[in-house]
Amino acid sequence: MRAADLLEAWNNELTNSRRRSPHTVRAYLGCADRLLKAHGLENWDGVASLEARDLRRHLAERRADGIGNASAARELSALKSFIAFARQQSGDPDPAAPRLRGPRVKKGLPRPVTPDEASNLADLVAGSAKAEWLGARDRAVLLLLYGSGLRIAEALSLKGNDVPLGEVLQVTGKGRKQRMVPLLPITRAAVADYCVKCPWPLPANEPLFRGEKGGPLSPGMVQKATAQARRALGLPETATPHALRHSFATHLLGAGADLRSLQELLGHASLGSTQIYTKVDAATMLENYRDAHPRAKKR
Repeated sequence: MRAADLLEAWNNELTNSRRRSPHTVRAYLGCADRLLKAHGLENWDGVASLEARDLRRHLAERRADGIGNASAARELSALKSFIAFARQQSGDPDPAAPRLRGPRVKKGLPRPVTPDEASNLADLVAGSAKAEWLGARDRAVLLLLYGSGLRIAEALSLKGNDVPLGEVLQVTGKGRKQRMVPLLPITRAAVADYCVKCPWPLPANEPLFRGEKGGPLSPGMVQKATAQARRALGLPETATPHALRHSFATHLLGAGADLRSLQELLGHASLGSTQIYTKVDAATMLENYRDAHPRAKKR
């Protein structure tokens, strides 16, 4: 058996059995590959024999390479999962992962943009494109993120048979979990405008959003266009496409949406992931208070 065989089996487990996202699969495979190379391992028994002290030493070397707490915590989680899988493959009667606590990571709050900023961002991205249909495409994608709370990967996974859009859309999110999201009239109109202007055919089972040469649109192209527009508008670096999803959640919560409904709309597996927006809303409220109250800045 070779290290490549171990990685192929791990890839199959993550993709087909655990249904992890392509991004997660790539990250987990990268972590496993580094571990195998660092220890010269080529069979399941060797991986299964790794203990907490081995992981601690491996992470120390990674920290010496310059990775921070968040990256180290993610790598530890990936490696523990890989070792647990290796122990299952080797027939270990106790396939649990080594016990090792990762570094503490301070969970940052999402930075929402205002409704006007979201609208201006989408409009400037559209107006700055080198072709009208490319601008219509990018505007439609950004409005899906802000108007319906989609992840960028979810928006780009839409197919030709999803149009014309109705008032709600069925979205397949993380873990292939499906949910229904509402669509604003302005979002439906933006997608319809893109479909009319797109010079490429949009077959039923092919990606709806196309790149300049007709292939599937990559997230990087949307992120690049957004970065250029936010600089022109003087928005902070945190005004990314993903921030539009955060803004969708924050603004809904501020308007009175309950957490359970918000959890369903966002496709969060646990309510704990959604509860972070209560902190965001409180932080926004406090900031507005400090800016508006005549005595808020006086001691």
